[in-house]
Amino acid sequence: MATIIPEGEKIRLAVKWISDLRKEDENASIGLLIEKAALKFNLSPKDENYLRSFYTEK
Repeated sequence: MATIIPEGEKIRLAVKWISDLRKEDENASIGLLIEKAALKFNLSPKDENYLRSFYTEK
């Protein structure tokens, strides 16, 4: 049975996952981590673009 995830929850989980991995390896490629997160959390292209802008707007 599939679990229904509230809107925005996938992005929140992806950001947490990426942040945890970056704590372990500060030099990890953010682009690669975003691609992996998109697959892991089944993100839409729009969500993936949001993550890219989130991590490049520093």
